[in-house]
Amino acid sequence: MAGCKNPAMNMHVVLRMPTAGAAALMSVLLLVGCAHQSPPPGQSREQVLQKWGRPTATYDLKGSTATDLAISPANKPGMGPTVVAGSGSERLEYATGPFGRTTWMIDLDADGRVVAAQQVLNEARFIEVQQTVGLRSDGLLRLIGTPGERRAGGLAGGQVWSWRYPNNDCLWFQASVADSGYVTSAGYGGDPLCDRGADFARGDRARGSPR
Repeated sequence: MAGCKNPAMNMHVVLRMPTAGAAALMSVLLLVGCAHQSPPPGQSREQVLQKWGRPTATYDLKGSTATDLAISPANKPGMGPTVVAGSGSERLEYATGPFGRTTWMIDLDADGRVVAAQQVLNEARFIEVQQTVGLRSDGLLRLIGTPGERRAGGLAGGQVWSWRYPNNDCLWFQASVADSGYVTSAGYGGDPLCDRGADFARGDRARGSPR
């Protein structure tokens, strides 16, 4: 990826991991290297893709609700303006799961130029998820992006979605998504990687996706 930070400084971590884990981690490191510098307002879609690479997902913002579109610079002043319904056309997602702890959302206007960018895996955004009544899975994805893990066993059937995020308490954020597509509950749980003594943040050996 042009313009990305060289991940060589983290190569010692990769070398300690099994082949499959090393490949996954390398892809995360490559993306994280780009994500340290958010794109400035006005940058074109082509420039974003050149520097950041292919997004992990894209979301059509036309006709979405204000809640789906809201990007507030939570705890990070200067990250970009709040986006209101109808002002944007597309959201580019750059997720680093399952082991990464960041997901960047880059919003483009109708002309394909950047209007806002934010790392959305943070407690302010999680509170927004918890307080939104009638939130559906598509809206949840627009707010905090692709989960690092999906597993069966929600409170009302369906699945439990989980996201790792920057914190010092071995927690991840989880949401129960019913078969109907509605989010029925959301909160914090213990990250099973920490329970297995494989704290990714310290570079310990990750042995696969949590069960």
